[in-house]
Amino acid sequence: MGAGVIVTNHRRRNEGQPAHGRKSSRRVAHSHPASLATSAANEWLWGWHAVVAALGNPARKAPARLVATSDRARSLRARLLAPGMVEILDPAAIGRLLPSGAVHQGLALAIPAIEPVTLEALASPPSGVLVMLDQVTDPQNIGAIFRSAAAFGARGVILQERRAPALSGAVAKAAAGAIDRIYHTRVVNLARALERLEALGWRAVGLDARASETLAEVLDGSATVLVAGAEHEGMRRLVREHCDALGRIDMQGGFDSLNVAAAATVALYEAARRRG
Repeated sequence: MGAGVIVTNHRRRNEGQPAHGRKSSRRVAHSHPASLATSAANEWLWGWHAVVAALGNPARKAPARLVATSDRARSLRARLLAPGMVEILDPAAIGRLLPSGAVHQGLALAIPAIEPVTLEALASPPSGVLVMLDQVTDPQNIGAIFRSAAAFGARGVILQERRAPALSGAVAKAAAGAIDRIYHTRVVNLARALERLEALGWRAVGLDARASETLAEVLDGSATVLVAGAEHEGMRRLVREHCDALGRIDMQGGFDSLNVAAAATVALYEAARRRG
């Protein structure tokens, strides 16, 4: 797949010479000038794994802007993963397009957000494991949970419509490409979603550090929704009441709880072991 390239030198003429010793401001013509535009409908992704996964996802819409260092652009073209146009920028120029502190690894992509599927599409037929997040809002935690869900073969992740951040930026970076490898859905009301899942044949197991039984004791290998609540607050009352069972992670070493992403990873492993 051929990729047009734009090479951009961002120095002004009175700011001195380019690194290679010659003034340069050349652009290589391409056939899609509109691809340089970005809009509020597009979200920035950055980092090698997140961008490569998005470019390789056939369900994604066409990117609005793809920027890379020269080395990263060569790597993309070698993998045939740079449709359309790549704009060559230096690392500092890429960083200026992104939120402060974004570790972009020489690569960033502006692209429409990935679309969620419906709850029914995600949950039918009932088998395997789903992960539901109740008031988990930290991008690093959500990204890490997506990564673990993909690694342990979960069917998908259920997020709340208004309380979970967009699957872009820091979430996508922390997920290392997993948001493009595993389905997700967004629902308005988690308790009602659990009612619907029960009707579809799913069993809900809530992660609770104070539960009387361990996860190993309550997981039975059936189609299971693992429900994880925010750190400190845990699951809300109505969500907890819609769980069929509550299970704790049996720990030693003086700790009684884990970070929500770490707890979800342990639970996903335990659920995969039960299915296996």
